[in-house]
Amino acid sequence: MATVLVTGATGFVGRRLVPALLAQGHRVRAMTRNPSKYSGEGEAVGADVMDRASLDRALVDVDVAIYLVHSLDDPDFERKDAEAARHFSAAAAAAGVRQIVYLGGLGSEDDELSAHLRSRREVEKLLAGDGVPVTALRAAIIVGHGGISWELTRQLVKNLPAMVVPSWVTTRTQPIALDDVVRYLAGVVDNEETFGRVFEVGGPAAMTYLEMMQEASLVSDGKKLLIVQVPVMTPRLSSYWLALVTDVDVTTGRNLIDSMSTEVVVSETSIRDVVPGEPMTYAESVRIALAERKAAQG
Repeated sequence: MATVLVTGATGFVGRRLVPALLAQGHRVRAMTRNPSKYSGEGEAVGADVMDRASLDRALVDVDVAIYLVHSLDDPDFERKDAEAARHFSAAAAAAGVRQIVYLGGLGSEDDELSAHLRSRREVEKLLAGDGVPVTALRAAIIVGHGGISWELTRQLVKNLPAMVVPSWVTTRTQPIALDDVVRYLAGVVDNEETFGRVFEVGGPAAMTYLEMMQEASLVSDGKKLLIVQVPVMTPRLSSYWLALVTDVDVTTGRNLIDSMSTEVVVSETSIRDVVPGEPMTYAESVRIALAERKAAQG
């Protein structure tokens, strides 16, 4: 079994991935900026992706490093994420890491990608810049309790029995359950067949954002939303609209909305050859996310 470093171990995906890796028999280091406050599983290790020296210490004797870091809530996130990726790539190479696993974003190279998706693609390339093989998993919306994109959907459905929505709700995406993302990430760890490869991951069906909201409403309340589309609503106005009816801040909302006009759907399913099993449906993932939220609230 491998020694695996999980960056962002307290985050939405990381906190679920650490126990999954331990269950497979791996030795897991949970990287966080505040190890004294870490209460999850694995060995807590303190490091910051913007501090190269701390990364050198955290990566000693690590076989596989999983990179789950982004700065979407920062106005200067593109520069910061690029700088962090350069630090991590160099530190991983110096430590002799065998594989970096990265969770990035879907989106065709032929499309004009948003700043968010463009940054994810740049980070993917920068992580490989010093020669460590990168395994990239590209996903669209991840449905699970605590995920920003899912929270936007849940809160909109909960707070607005009727909605006036921008035209980007007709854009197609391919949501995937958090459980499936964790399963795929764990499945590629230390698997030489996946070194240097890119995999697209998604649920069984592409959906528009409108269809996602309608189905989430049916699953949670058994009701169909009344939705009226407006032809023009700028990303700036959309971000203020989201901030008004959800608890997502304007900067994060703006960066997410910029991506919502780009179709992000799976074009190949080779991940299923490497990590067998059918992904959950959107309705199943919504039920699990709602149940976990209810359990977390006591």
